[in-house]
Amino acid sequence: MGDFNAKVGEDRIGNTAGPYGLGKINERGERLVEWCQTHDLVVCNTWFEQPARRKWTWKSPGDGSRNQIDYILTNERFRNAIKSAKTYPGADCYSDHVPVVAKLNLKLKKTSSNPTNIKLDLALLKTNQLIREKYQVSVQNKFESLGEAEEIEKQWENFKEAITLAAKQKKYQELKGSINKSG
Repeated sequence: MGDFNAKVGEDRIGNTAGPYGLGKINERGERLVEWCQTHDLVVCNTWFEQPARRKWTWKSPGDGSRNQIDYILTNERFRNAIKSAKTYPGADCYSDHVPVVAKLNLKLKKTSSNPTNIKLDLALLKTNQLIREKYQVSVQNKFESLGEAEEIEKQWENFKEAITLAAKQKKYQELKGSINKSG
């Protein structure tokens, strides 16, 4: 974090700074705008029309002048998510700077995930002798193919993987068999 003391001014600069800033741009403001353009950032405070009391972010000691030198920067991609950005000069925060607050509307995408847990039908294993024997043989074959490990944790991982692989194979065969019978 640092204090740039950058003023971007009230002139629109491409898609980076809007026309509703405060004051005139200074050299540090030019560098900030250049950096924002390089990194596809937007100066949010300057895109919303506000009264002057909602624009200034710093007042000089003795209340001689007020400037807009604190900004909320966001990625160009999320520009439409920002609904407003303004300051709250009445906030009691014991500073010569004023809090800058933005309201945003963000829609998050729901990601679909493949189910990782396979539900084992244990009742079927208990009641059907033929299925139980086939499953036991399948688990034993898978476990033997994974090889032996000296560490207990590795043995447990191998055993768990053998059970899961056998269950997946069993589910696949059941699904394939039901498709063949219906088709």
